[in-house]
Amino acid sequence: MSSIIKSVKRWFASPAVESSGSSNRTQIISRDQHSISRKDISENALKVLYRLSNAGYESFLVGGGVRDLLLGLHPKDFDIATNATPEQVKELFRNCRIVGRRFRLAHILFGRDVIEVATFRAHCDDNIQQAKEGMILRDNVYGDIEEDAIRRDFTINALYYNIKDFSVYDYCDGLSDLRKRQLRMIGDPETRYREDPVRMLRVVRLACKLDLSIEPKTLKPVSELSYLLEQVPAARLWEEYRKLFLAGAGKLTFEKLREYGLFHALFPATDRSLKHDDTAQAQQTEQLILDALENTDTRIATEQTVNPAFLMAVMLWQPLLESTEALQQKGNNFNDAFFKSMARVLNAQSQHISIPRRYALVIRDIWSMQLRLPAHHGKKAWSIFEHPRFRAAYDFLLLRSQSDPRQLELANWWTKFQDADANARRQMLQQTGGGKKRRRRKPRNPKRQQASKNRH
Repeated sequence: MSSIIKSVKRWFASPAVESSGSSNRTQIISRDQHSISRKDISENALKVLYRLSNAGYESFLVGGGVRDLLLGLHPKDFDIATNATPEQVKELFRNCRIVGRRFRLAHILFGRDVIEVATFRAHCDDNIQQAKEGMILRDNVYGDIEEDAIRRDFTINALYYNIKDFSVYDYCDGLSDLRKRQLRMIGDPETRYREDPVRMLRVVRLACKLDLSIEPKTLKPVSELSYLLEQVPAARLWEEYRKLFLAGAGKLTFEKLREYGLFHALFPATDRSLKHDDTAQAQQTEQLILDALENTDTRIATEQTVNPAFLMAVMLWQPLLESTEALQQKGNNFNDAFFKSMARVLNAQSQHISIPRRYALVIRDIWSMQLRLPAHHGKKAWSIFEHPRFRAAYDFLLLRSQSDPRQLELANWWTKFQDADANARRQMLQQTGGGKKRRRRKPRNPKRQQASKNRH
């Protein structure tokens, strides 16, 4: 680890190396001038890079993988750029599938590991299909590496690692911005956001995740153009939601999304709850979310598993309660109102961030278990304890108790019950009225009694 830190520090201290390339801005940094080593690149990514190169194609590691390696981080995803078309890539790899309509990509499959290979894009306005607001709907015009670099979003993502000589190509002064720890858009920020509104989310995500400042011109249009996110397909925003909040900097990301006016586009119902006229209620909602995000960040830092459904259940909890209250006022009893609201809230949220069915089922279980947890006596307590979603529901209750003291006694009871041995658990259940009771016989129906006598 110390050797990595030293090499990164040496790279940050070294001057940029100018080349005599076709672009005046092009820089080529030789192997001895940067900190990237092949041992830090996944074996599968190297297989793809070498096979493309050996087949006569240009082959570069690009984007976040290069950026993170230069920062001394350990990226999980490695993307590749090449002059080979998706069809040509498919000819080289039997384990390849071509995906996407908006941008056609080649995915090379190694079990669960997917290496994404993109063909160099060209900037050709006549052949790019755009919506009225400027969003690119379809773009499969291919070009060379320099054109591809200009088409990328941020300067620090337009860095290419050449597998032939292990040099790094920089076409947009990304290395300079990386040294400044600055996030800067390539080209006019407003135009680039209109081309793909998701870039506004990426600005926030990368700045928070990598502890980068956002260049003022890059940040300025974000709040004004936040409404453009409504044009983005809800299915696409599910992955963005995961990247935003499950990358280890969820709490800061949440705060910045609200500050820049982007949170409303993702969670409109939750945003309204956070701005509720009842200040105490709004503060309680905010605290619940902050506690959940802090807990999630800690779990990720300690390499524990996280489930995106859990955080979604937290985000939508207050809208669920508000919907339940509204239905009660229309004459529904609490339980009916609560379960009707689960479907209502999830359906409404899926118009903005599409929630896959398997995660929606988990969310429903976590919510419904909040009604069962107070019934901690006798067989009901054991039934709750043995439920497959008990742990998630218990964790959810713990979070609620941090922002709502009324839930503290119940949370403490379940904590104690889990830690207790068999005898102590039996005593706890007896104290809550869960001891053995004599069964009361139901009174027999008089009509049935008379019918029975007549039969005999």
